Amino acid sequence: MADAVADGLGNMKLTSDEEEIIPISDEGRTQALESCSLSLIGKFLTCKPFNKRAAKSTLRRAWGLENSLQIIEVGPNLFQFKFQTEFDMARILQDGPWSFDNQLLLLQRWQKGMTVGNIRLEHASLWIQIWDAPFDMASPQVAKEVGNRIGRVEEVEGQ
Repeated sequence: MADAVADGLGNMKLTSDEEEIIPISDEGRTQALESCSLSLIGKFLTCKPFNKRAAKSTLRRAWGLENSLQIIEVGPNLFQFKFQTEFDMARILQDGPWSFDNQLLLLQRWQKGMTVGNIRLEHASLWIQIWDAPFDMASPQVAKEVGNRIGRVEEVEGQ
């Protein structure tokens, strides 16, 4: 029965009279745009189920934003983190990587026009530690070169 209803809804099409374009004024979107401009979109890199309530609570505490961070689940394992200040949002993006229950949290700044269907989380910040490196190799430039090389190796291996 449910399959028949779903199939029937899936086969429905709008007539030309029903295909009305509804103009939306910027005035109606101003508050939402302001709210979204201070947000990050994030997804935990996992296929296994996890306790979302615990994840939200843990991130709020880890980020020091227990009372000022709004976390909204906007899709399957997809979250919008709404901040009150640009400083807090930039700090969280900069200070990563972040994880919960050993699952990496991929984060990206919100951009106008984003939908659940077009979000592409393709990059993750990771910390690596190189043991016994010579002191003269401990510089931001060397770290950048090593990181870029590791990223390219993983891209080639993944293809």
